[in-house]
Amino acid sequence: MDFTFSEEQRAIADLATSVFSDYCADDQMQKYDNSGAAYNADLWQQLQETGLVSLIVAEEDGGTGLGMVELMLTLEQQGRFVAPVPLWSTQLAAVAISRFGAAGAKSAWLADLVSGAKLASVNLEGLISSRGLSLKAEQTSAGWRLQGRAVAVALAEQSAVALLPAQTAGGVRLFAVDLSLPGIGKMAGMLTHNEPAADLTFTGLELPADSALAPEALAWLEPRVVACLGALHLGVAREALTRVVAYTTERVQFGRPIASFQAITQKTADCLIDVESLRSTLWQLCWRLDAGLDAVGAAGAVKVWACDCGYHVTHAAQHMHGGIGVDLSYPIHRFTLWSRALEMTFGGKPAQLAALGQWLASPEAHGVEL
Repeated sequence: MDFTFSEEQRAIADLATSVFSDYCADDQMQKYDNSGAAYNADLWQQLQETGLVSLIVAEEDGGTGLGMVELMLTLEQQGRFVAPVPLWSTQLAAVAISRFGAAGAKSAWLADLVSGAKLASVNLEGLISSRGLSLKAEQTSAGWRLQGRAVAVALAEQSAVALLPAQTAGGVRLFAVDLSLPGIGKMAGMLTHNEPAADLTFTGLELPADSALAPEALAWLEPRVVACLGALHLGVAREALTRVVAYTTERVQFGRPIASFQAITQKTADCLIDVESLRSTLWQLCWRLDAGLDAVGAAGAVKVWACDCGYHVTHAAQHMHGGIGVDLSYPIHRFTLWSRALEMTFGGKPAQLAALGQWLASPEAHGVEL
């Protein structure tokens, strides 16, 4: 079997590397950190011009019509450069609305999301809350009435629409919520990696009937969100490890590079195993998604490996950089902050292990005979 990427896939990865490196070098990121910007608007414009904002959008909707593998290659590079743009959320929202939205939702959002003229947020945090999904949607004669909260919605002030799950009488449904509607309470905050977010409060917000996506939309979206987070995590961990190798090779102590010390060598080898394990599980998930196969178990495995890999590798990177690792003028801290933010998005390791255990304990739900 040939596991190599195609020429087109390698070209996309090279293009993404070129774009992100032009806007997210260490000195540029230092200036960005001090700018107070919500996301890198100049980089976003370049992503629009290169078509990287619509890789997985169907050609008939104005996109490139490629698969999850191509998007993952791009997001891995975004993670390497810790590039602050809402690339995955805007693309997934566009495709979800195209596939599962009513005509009204498509006409309201699709063109602007595909072009990148408007941003979208995707927030599934309520699904892993130990207290259950707090956002409720009641069907009315005119549409839907939304009640409850959605926590830590990334770029809520900058996004035009958010995909949020809500409990309905017929089960959990995904809603495309217009964030400009009056009556939405927004409590602003900041995520671990300095991305703006807000807790949204809905007190009887009236939504049109076409704001609800088809019932199968959520099952389609969940594993793809995990894949995107995993690809970003892979890029973050891979770059952190690359920088560890460079630093420990150059750093001399007791007359020789510290990379030659057994403790450093063993720890670095452990980090490499974590990175490659995450890479293998991620590509299996992407293949299953593009092949139209069940991906619940594969998605759970990716999220668990991403949480472990990200924590172990970025923690080791901080440790092996010594005192310079805690200096905010030195870039290694960004990878630790990004890893922690990605780890906690859509549930950390305990939540994912619990969900994976439930899936394994109910083989009838996924067609596996024991």
